[in-house]
Amino acid sequence: MNEAYERAKQTYASYGVDVEKALKILENIKISMHCWQGDDVHGFDQSGPLSGGIATTGNYPGRATTSEELMQDMEMALSLIPGKHKINLHASYAIFEDGEIVDRDAIKPKHFQKWVDFAKKHQLGIDFNPTLFSHPKAEKATLSSIDEDIRKFWIQHCQVCIRISEYFAQETGQPCVMNIWIPDGLKDIPADRLGPRKRFKDSLDEILSIPYDHELVYVTLESKVFGIGMESYTVGSSEFCINYVNEKHLTPLMDNGHYHPMEYVSDKISAMLLFHEHLALHVTRPVRWDSDHVVLLDDETKEIAKEIIRNGALDRVFIALDYFDASINRIAAWVIGMQNMQKALLQALLMPHDLMKKMQDKEDFTGLMVLQEQMKSMPFYDIWQQFLNTYDMDECWYEEVQAYEKNVLRKRGV
Repeated sequence: MNEAYERAKQTYASYGVDVEKALKILENIKISMHCWQGDDVHGFDQSGPLSGGIATTGNYPGRATTSEELMQDMEMALSLIPGKHKINLHASYAIFEDGEIVDRDAIKPKHFQKWVDFAKKHQLGIDFNPTLFSHPKAEKATLSSIDEDIRKFWIQHCQVCIRISEYFAQETGQPCVMNIWIPDGLKDIPADRLGPRKRFKDSLDEILSIPYDHELVYVTLESKVFGIGMESYTVGSSEFCINYVNEKHLTPLMDNGHYHPMEYVSDKISAMLLFHEHLALHVTRPVRWDSDHVVLLDDETKEIAKEIIRNGALDRVFIALDYFDASINRIAAWVIGMQNMQKALLQALLMPHDLMKKMQDKEDFTGLMVLQEQMKSMPFYDIWQQFLNTYDMDECWYEEVQAYEKNVLRKRGV
């Protein structure tokens, strides 16, 4: 393997690429791993069905049903993913004890103490999301609701989530990205598009009226093109969210499943970076629509990574994953997605971007196409193997997952 790595290093060096520098950079890139892959977005604060356009398909055995099981599964997945990363929590994953029941407008940092302990144990950061779905008061609308009591409930929920996000940042020593997304919209043609958006804007204004440490918490706003039950009208559209974050100097969040099929987030990144200090991403794999399939090493994932790297934006872009597949082993789904995001970033780090930019500026488009195609057949695998070796890992991780499934998951009875 060392011989193969040395040969690969020399091959990349002939294009002006410093492989060791690329590996060192990759080692320090934190990707936020979403907890909701492990239990199909059920959470711990409610027992009802998923709602708000959220749906999972499949019934693979072994779904986590308790916080202990979910942490155990996440620990297993993280042991197979090189590097130190972050975990991404929804507010619905609050942990209550001794029969305590707390609604979402009253959750406190103490309800996430076990998550902080877990993060500290594994040297992880924590990102956070208010949960504005799968709740009786989210059946029709949340922050855009015409019912003032419901709207106030969700405003309070988001405000307490800001406080919890500050707690995460203070405890872990890493900034917390707190993302707001709402499932509000209409199934059929609306009579009033402006009213709900005005109420949404007023709600956001009130949420952000409380003071918080902007160095510790990055509040983001996530748009959506449509969803189940809101096929004709989405309150939090891309235009609304981009204009709002611009006005309030927040961080925009782009989920690459939340756009029309022929729109690509990779193409949007450079435009957003020109106008925003930071940018947040939810990387997923939409199949025909926002279906949240496991991230693969596909063209769009690689293009997203290239845009981050070639624009020198690693310190400005927060990378998180967002998918939930209940048809396959959930731990394998985590590992596949996280490793594929890392592979995409490594491939991007191993490209001669400066040379390519010069060729484009000189309008040497033939030479550029030749070089781009040559990069596709470079000995990337040998470099990736070397990266795994530094963490005493290899490509045989699935055997460990299979053993864990046999010994742990299939004994759960779900």
